[in-house]
Amino acid sequence: MRSRRTTLAVPGSNPRFIEKAQGLPADEIFLDLEDAVAPSAKEEARRTVVAALNEGEWAGKTRVVRVNDLDTHWAYRDVIEVVEGAGANLDAVMLPKVRDAGHVQWLDRLLTQIEGATGLPAGGIGIEAQIEDARGMVAIDAIAASSPRLESLVLGPGDLMASINMKTLVVGEQPPGYTEGDAYHYILMRILMAARANDLQAVDGPYFNVRDVEAFTRVARRSAALGFDGKWVLHPSQIEAGNAVFSPSQDDYDHAELILDAYDHFVTVEGRGAATLGDEMIDEASRKMALVVAAKGRAAGMTRTKRFDPPGAGLRK
Repeated sequence: MRSRRTTLAVPGSNPRFIEKAQGLPADEIFLDLEDAVAPSAKEEARRTVVAALNEGEWAGKTRVVRVNDLDTHWAYRDVIEVVEGAGANLDAVMLPKVRDAGHVQWLDRLLTQIEGATGLPAGGIGIEAQIEDARGMVAIDAIAASSPRLESLVLGPGDLMASINMKTLVVGEQPPGYTEGDAYHYILMRILMAARANDLQAVDGPYFNVRDVEAFTRVARRSAALGFDGKWVLHPSQIEAGNAVFSPSQDDYDHAELILDAYDHFVTVEGRGAATLGDEMIDEASRKMALVVAAKGRAAGMTRTKRFDPPGAGLRK
């Protein structure tokens, strides 16, 4: 799994923004050919994106291009020109407004044809599916199972809110008058369940009030607590907060690694059916939970500060 704690949206038509993004600490950068690019600039933006992928310094970042949706006449040319021109330097294609499994399967087939024609590794380019309306939500299980290329499901809150007539004008915020619970809870859990059932990542959508980092952090903590892997960011000021929210704390990361070490020692080395870590009993369920936290910490580049010593030696830094 690629790390997607923060996914920075960058207009594909703005070379200055693209250059700046290369030096920012977001895990993923997606160069946008859809909403962020005016219709008159889309063809030139493709060329700008190809040049940026081939010539830019993207070390350590997941490189993604969001193409236009299938209801437009730009989509197929977006895919062909970007992948033929820079497929070797592209990790995934993001497809917006996915409403059924056939949308993803169309992109999968087109990518397969381009890879075959250009000598790129078969299946090497992943797909991110953006869920942006009621039809996509209803079909999300089929979408999540639609292609082995699929890597993540991404919430597109603005279009989704409009499609269900949600009464709010601030993307990512609770609708006025909704005072009981969280208006987005069902949507977030539905995306999460479909993602996890198909071994995919789940990425929360953007928060549009880009200067209010405190509010962004509050909203990000909601999806992080549920188990989402990351969130879109629209401004550099949101990146640090997003990376922190979607990374485990140092104590939790250390504890997860210790659980894995202890379980392996007692079950594999000593052949026991049960394991302990200090006064804590741990079992197979504990191991699975620890794997999740440890994987997030490793993907974030965290370094453990404690190590496991067999019983009698104690724990030391």
